[in-house]
Order: sequence, then C-alpha cells, then structure tokens
Amino acid sequence: MATLPPIANNPDIRFLGALLGDVIRDYGGEKLFAATETIRRASVERHRGLGDGAAIDLELEQLDLDDTLEFVRGFMLFSMLANLAEDRQGFSMEEGAELSAALDRLAAEGVDKDAVVALLDRALVAPVLTAHPTEVRRKSMIDHRNRIAELMLVRDTGMIETPDGDAVEDAIRRQVALLWQTRVLRRERLGVADEVETALSYLRDVFLPTVPALYQRWDRALGRRCPSFLKPGSWIGGDRDGNPNVTAASLTLALERSAEAVLGHYLDTVHALGAELSISSARVGVDEGVEALAEASGDDAPSRRDEPFRRALSGVYARLAATHEALSGRPAARPGRLQGEAYPDPAAFRADLVTIARGLATRGGGALASSGALARLIRAVDVFGFHLATLDLRQNSAVHERVVAELLKTAGVEADYLALDEDARVALLRRELANARPLTSRFQSYSDETASELAIVEAAAAAHRRFGVEAIRVYIVSMAKSVSDLLEVNLLLKEAGLYRPGDSPEAAIMAVPLFETIEDLDAAPEIMRDWLALPEIAAITQGRGHQEVMIGYSDSNKDGGYLTSTWGLSKGSTALTPVFEAAGVGMQLFHGRGGAVGRGGGSAFAAIQAQPAGTVQGRIRITEQGEVIAAKYGTCETAATNLEAMASATLLASLEPVRLSNAENQAFSGAMDKLSDAAFHAYRDLVYGDDSFRTFFRQMTPIAEIANLKIGSRPASRTKSDRIEDLRAIPWVFSWAQARVMLPGWYGVGQAIAGFEDKALLAEMAEGWPLFAATLANMEMVLAKSDMGIAARYAALVDEPLRPFFTTIRDAWTLTHDGLLQTTGQSRLLERHPALETSIRLRLPYIEPLNLLQIELMKRHRAGDEDVRIGDGILLSINAIATALRNSG
Repeated sequence: MATLPPIANNPDIRFLGALLGDVIRDYGGEKLFAATETIRRASVERHRGLGDGAAIDLELEQLDLDDTLEFVRGFMLFSMLANLAEDRQGFSMEEGAELSAALDRLAAEGVDKDAVVALLDRALVAPVLTAHPTEVRRKSMIDHRNRIAELMLVRDTGMIETPDGDAVEDAIRRQVALLWQTRVLRRERLGVADEVETALSYLRDVFLPTVPALYQRWDRALGRRCPSFLKPGSWIGGDRDGNPNVTAASLTLALERSAEAVLGHYLDTVHALGAELSISSARVGVDEGVEALAEASGDDAPSRRDEPFRRALSGVYARLAATHEALSGRPAARPGRLQGEAYPDPAAFRADLVTIARGLATRGGGALASSGALARLIRAVDVFGFHLATLDLRQNSAVHERVVAELLKTAGVEADYLALDEDARVALLRRELANARPLTSRFQSYSDETASELAIVEAAAAAHRRFGVEAIRVYIVSMAKSVSDLLEVNLLLKEAGLYRPGDSPEAAIMAVPLFETIEDLDAAPEIMRDWLALPEIAAITQGRGHQEVMIGYSDSNKDGGYLTSTWGLSKGSTALTPVFEAAGVGMQLFHGRGGAVGRGGGSAFAAIQAQPAGTVQGRIRITEQGEVIAAKYGTCETAATNLEAMASATLLASLEPVRLSNAENQAFSGAMDKLSDAAFHAYRDLVYGDDSFRTFFRQMTPIAEIANLKIGSRPASRTKSDRIEDLRAIPWVFSWAQARVMLPGWYGVGQAIAGFEDKALLAEMAEGWPLFAATLANMEMVLAKSDMGIAARYAALVDEPLRPFFTTIRDAWTLTHDGLLQTTGQSRLLERHPALETSIRLRLPYIEPLNLLQIELMKRHRAGDEDVRIGDGILLSINAIATALRNSG
C-alpha cells in the first residue's frame, strides 16, 4: 500500500495511498503491513497478466481472523481515498457540462439567452434525496473523508500549515489515522430520525452554501439574474411505502429539523452581515426603507446610532430568531438581545432583505448589493424558504385502497368498496370529492393503518400552515395502476382540507402516479389520459400548469431486465407527451433513478440529454439515493459540479433541436423494439422461468448477509416471501454486485444483439442516438466491473444441481461483452473512456482479494461457525466491496 501500480497516475492517490500504508504500519503493526503489501502486489501482478491467482489464495489463507478483518479495513480505506482523489479531479464531470458551455452550444444552434431565461422562468430541476439503503459507510467515516478533502484543498494552495497552525500533511495523516481507528460497521439499524439527520448534514453543510454560489456564477453567464429553478427535495420522513417506521411524528420531525437547519444558516448569515455593513449615515445618505427598518428594530444602542444598516439587521435578526423558535420548537443557538415578531412566511423575510439591498444599491453603482453575502442570502431564501427541501409523501396504492374502503364503510357510504370495479370506484370517489362533508368522525374508531394514514395528511396540513405550501407539494402513489388510485389520495387529502371541492376545486398537494413495472409503463398513457380528462382534475392541473408523473427504474428493471426497462421508460415518456399536449398541461417527469445501472444509475448528464424529445420541457426531478449522495454531494466542490451538470443537461434536453430524422427515429425505434423483446424473454426465462433460480440466487450471492447490514430503516423485502418478485430492487442489485456478476445491468442484451441481423444499424444507433449510446455506455461500465472468474468462485457455493444457471449466465456475459465491442467498434471495454478505464483498473486488484475473503467467510458462516468475527468480517467485506465499486446498490 506504500507503493501503487503504474496505472495509478493520479498524484493524490499516490500521496494518500502512501499515508495509508504508513498508518497501517504504525497502528496495525509491521506484520499486517507486510501481509497487506504482499497480497496487494500479487493481486496487481495478476491483473497485469504477470501472475495467476494461486499466490493470492496462498497469502489469504495465511491470514487469521483478526488479520482478515484488518486487511479488509485497509483495502476499503484505500478505495475510499482513491474515490476522494478522483472526485477532486472532477472525474464525474462530463465534458461540456458547465452551464456556460451549454449556453455556447445552444447559441451555436441559434438559441439565445432570452430563450434560455424564458425556459428557466417556468423550469424546475430538483435532485430529491431519499433514504434508500445503499450507503454502507457510517457518517463518521464520511466526515473524516470530507475533512481530508478540505485539507487537500489547503495543500493545493502550497500552504504548509493549516489556519490552526498544524502542518498540512500531518493533519491529513491524522485524519487517515482516525479513519483507521473508527468503527466501520453500525451497531444499531438506522432509524428514520438517523436518516433525517444524515440528509440534513448534506442539505445544511453542502446545499445551503453551494447553491447560492452556483446561482452567482449562472447570473454572470446569463448576464442577468437567473431564475431560481434549481431546488432540492427529499423523501426522508415522508416515504412510507413499505416502511412502517415513517409516521406523522417522523414527518413533523423532518420538517422541524429542516426549518431549524435553514433558519440557523440564515441567522449566522444575518449576524455576519451585521458585522460587515458598518456603513455610517455620517458618510452616506440612507434609503428611507432602511431607515424605517432601523427605527422599527428597537436597537437603540448609542454605538450604532449612525449605523442604520446594522440597526436594521438587528431587527431582522430578532424576527428571524423568533421564527426559528416558532418553527423548530427550539430557541436560536445565538439568541438576540432584542425581541421581535416571527416572520409569517419567507416572503416577508425576503422583503426586508431586499429593502436593505436596495439601500445599498443607491450608492456606488450597486456593487455592494449585486453580489456578496446579502445577494446569496436573498437567493437562498428564494430556493430554500423556511422548509429547506420540499418533502414528498409516498405510500403504496394498496394501502390507500384499504384505508378508503374503511372510511367509506364506517361513514355508511359503501359497505364493500374493494368489490367495486374501476368505473364504479371512480364514480363513487368523484361524488365524495364533490361533497364538502368529511367522512371521518372523532367519535369513530379506526384501524391502526387507517389512523396512521389520516394522521399523515393532518400532519401535512399542519405543515402547510406552519412552514408554507412549499414544504410539501407532492403525494406519490406507488404501484399506481388506475385513476381510482389517484382519486383515493385526493379523498384522503380532502379529510385534512388539502383538497377543496367547489366550482373551482383546489388541491394543495398534487397526487402523482409512480409507474414501476413494464406493464404499468405500458398502461401509463391511458391512465393519464383518463385522469386529465376528469373535469375537476383538469381545472386543478390547468391552474397549476403541470402534472407530475414518476417513472421507476429499479422495479421495471427487476421485472423485465435492463434493456427492456430502459426502452420501456423511454417509450412510456414518449407516449405520455401527446396525452399532455392534448390536455393542454405541462408534463413534469420524476425519474426514480438509483445508484447502480440496474436501478437507473450512470451519468445523469447523459441520461437527461438522452430523454425523448419533448419530455423534459425544463422540468425534471431525479432521486438521489444511498452511496450516490455522498459521491455527488459529499463536498461543496463535487456538489457544484454535479448540480451544474444536471442543470446544463436539462437546458440542452429542452432547447436543443431534434437531431434524428423521422426515418432514423422510426428505424432506430423499430430496432429497439426487437432488441427489447429478445432481451425481455431471455431475462424472464432466466429469472422467472424456473422456481429454483431464486434458490440459486440466494445461495450464490450474499443476499442473506446483506439483510443484516444496518443501513436503513426499511425492510429488505416487501413480504416474508423469498420470491424475487417480492424482493426490493436494492438488495437484488446489491447482491449481484457483491458477487461481481452485475446481472441486472446487462443480462439479456447479449442474446438480443446476437440475434439481431442488421449489425450495421446497431453501430449507427450507437454512434448517432443518445439514448442507445447512453444505454451501452452504462452497460459497458457494468461489464468492466464484473468478473466471471470471481463469480465462478461464488457459484461454487451453490448446490451442484443448480450450477447450470451460472453456466448460462457466463455464456450470456460473453455474448454481451462481444456484442457491445462489435456494436461500438472497440477492441476492449472502455477503450473510448480512458479516465473511467483507469479508475476501474485501479480498483480491480483491491476488490478481488476482498471477494475471495468474503467467499471463505460465507462458507464458514453457512457451515455453522458462530464466531462473531466471521459475521463481522462478512459485513465488513460487503462494505469494502461496495466502497470500491462505488455505484453498487
């Protein structure tokens, strides 16, 4: 570890790797260091083609259990530090993803800045943080990693000391040593409150300072003030689908903690502005508005009598502190000495800030008001309000059916709602929605499920009154299969006053369908046509200007395979476009992308650009999940890079002219139909064609062991069944990644390409169609991270009669590998992506020994060895492999 293979040309990796080697020697001992270095060298040589795996096996066999755990820790930490080094180089930033580059590209196509601003005026780009459990690292580990990143920035400047007086390299070494001595595994399963705090750490520490700074950059690029179109969202505390731990209490907790975080940031900024704006009325004339704020503040300190801006800010601070206590239930960390009345809403707070900015703008050409902390604070209020991130509600449609059935029965309206067909349900629900009288009664007792769901909508109504309507705007219906599934949500909202009937009905929260399976995606256009045709819904959507539709990547992939899922999502989006056009309503797509390619992961920049023409329209929301949150938003620098890429891609997808001719579009679409059909049948035959495949899957992969990772508050399976249909997509993808098969990211594509006759057409599609190019690029990354040799070692864990399944998988991998190279015209994987190739090649020698140790530990565990260190070793190896693979869940 003190030296690195020649493929590691990144000087940061060499520097951090050497420090880690020193730490292992200092804290783990010379014996552990020597064993680690020997195994590392043997693995590197094997991956250079200079040796076989026998030497690695021999060295690994000589490790005792304690040394095994320490070895795994060392390789995991190297991967974490390598990730950090790559992120510092902007590894995840695609060429041309800066907003200025997007503006230049659009200008070359004849799209001027006026057209861009017109789009941004009605645009929304929203990364939505979710608690989907694929982040295996403890927050403590991520915190040390981020401190190293901050110190590396200091080192970049050439400084040899930190501002605190420590030697920079000693400070970095100290953080590496702390990483080595920090417990990797969680002792307790994460609860919803823990997930809320983790999300808040990113929103508070990264989004709050980064987003306003980004807007300043975009203001300069546009030559005017950029509309506030980029706003974060969250599911954490509101996503109840399959998670009974999310309740009205957790919803309120999430909102209160968010308010506390954002108001704390505002208070700190106002306090700093008070120190900065020492402008004396003896030196300059003062605007009447600022003078009025100063007089109303109650600040009569003689020392500030001639400093109206400071006095005005004293009053703003007092009102903000009162707002903090009113919304969070806690006093401000730094209470002001003045008393003030809480602001009724963010607009009132913003108005005071604008008054101060106008006062500054009256002198010196406005330089004091056009930029700086005050301008960033005004922008922050525009983006974050008093809620920080808009919180979505989500629940499964089956729950709504049961709750509505109980409400209708107890109110004496309908004895057996569940027995009604769809037309009868819709008619009944519309009648009830038109009726102002409630269904619920305080004198009626309800089941725990119904009581819980009613409490949620009541908490949402209270949130609107307390935090503002931006706090909760969307209610997502998982497994939406009909119009009645959406009407049921409105009926529940009506009970809390969030849906109001009348000649002009209103819905303060939008019911949003989530179409997840291939069948659901096919049915989506008809469902949305019927939904938008309802007069009351038409009135609501016309008033709002748009209707959101969420499309799910992970479940559609688990249902139909990678290619069919990708194509189904694209076709579904395309088919929805004319439905919305006919209804005269804007379409807002919410993409349920995950970290791994099998759950919609990969480059967001490429994925947004590859969306079908007319489907983005300047409005897009995208889930950010698990380990991807830390990778993309772990520091202000990486967050700025990724947020700008998302914004730029949205502009390009919305405004760039369509590049494919009608003939090309028809030919390419027809080819994809055939490819998708072939891939679908190959995938379904393997995964669902034989019931024994689920046994094979559970024996070959560490799925059972992954279930013991304490990485989330939600159960791994929707039911107690062992059926793959009931397994959540995250552990499905995660398990295949650990075993180095990566099956959800490629299976079926090789058979489809092999059976497609016109190979020249496929090459043309790969070159000229962004959707197909992005699909192949993501799959290529997955193939490069997979290893059928390692996978064969996992397959040896399987009962003999089931092993032919692996032969089928291995043969399909070869077909997919060869088909991709033929289609893209490459001689090897990632030939055209040297940075990604180098990144993956660097990691492979560090992953293989981890896999081999994991297999051995799994053997012993499954044979009944109850040594607690074996269980810990398995979980530690899962953690280490996931860290090395990066987007594994």
